[in-house]
Amino acid sequence: MRQASTAPARLLPVSRVLLALFVALTLLGFGSLFVLAGQTDRSFAWTIEPAATAAFLGAGYASGTVLMVLTLRQNTWGAARVPIVTVLIFTVLTLLATLIHLDRFHFGAAGALPRGAAWFWLVVYVVIPLGMVVALARQEHTARAERAAPVERPAPVDAPAPAEGRRRAGTSRSRPLPGWLRAALLAEGVVMFAVGVSLYVLPTTAQTLWPWTLTPLTARAVAAWLIAYGVATGLVVGENDLLRLRAPAVAYAVFGAGQLVVALRFAGEIAWGGPAAVGYLLVAAAVAATGIAAHLLGRRAVATTAPAEVRRAR
Repeated sequence: MRQASTAPARLLPVSRVLLALFVALTLLGFGSLFVLAGQTDRSFAWTIEPAATAAFLGAGYASGTVLMVLTLRQNTWGAARVPIVTVLIFTVLTLLATLIHLDRFHFGAAGALPRGAAWFWLVVYVVIPLGMVVALARQEHTARAERAAPVERPAPVDAPAPAEGRRRAGTSRSRPLPGWLRAALLAEGVVMFAVGVSLYVLPTTAQTLWPWTLTPLTARAVAAWLIAYGVATGLVVGENDLLRLRAPAVAYAVFGAGQLVVALRFAGEIAWGGPAAVGYLLVAAAVAATGIAAHLLGRRAVATTAPAEVRRAR
């Protein structure tokens, strides 16, 4: 009997190339913004002040590096879908912010390093989103084609089709997220998404929503990370699969922990007397804790799941 394939769609080479490229770029961003947070006027695409903002963005790139490195270890499109969509959202929003504020970039700087960094930034954020769209389209097309491809299977003998055969290819929900974890991710995602949208659409709201000074450009740059992670948490909750959560969970924990380090490192630049600072610390701590808990639950799920099922999720 011929049936549609239920094998998980594979991760294509074009996607792996883009992921590897993003690893290199995010490492560069981490070094330029987190490590050298106070030197953006001399070594980055635009001058970022205060330094806490540069470090916040650098921590985002650190989490992006972790996310891409761990995603490269996956074999299936299902396991890489959320990370790639997250990167696509971030890069598109960053490109739009760049185009809105082109006058803030070092295109005409006297120094070769900041001038080159500005042009490099622009090229990267034009090329990467386009590449991600192409990769996403090819992956979805391949997944549909592989699901539709008939495979020979022995006819069942008075037995119903197994549940596995009824699942969408590349999907495994045999290890759903606990209710408390879904609630935590959803709550954190809603907060990050709402703050991110507000900062992106109306950068002046940073005066009340953010614990240190942001310019219109840096407000939108910060918002790009918040919106991307806000959407990612929604996608993770929707997939509801612990077996696929391990890589995103580690990156999520790094993102939260990184923002806590920013608050400690640049405490003098933060307005501690307002509610924005309290909210910042609470959300960053919650994100870090939730990411760690999710990763541990994911590891436990892998340890108690049949190897064949784990391979399907990876």
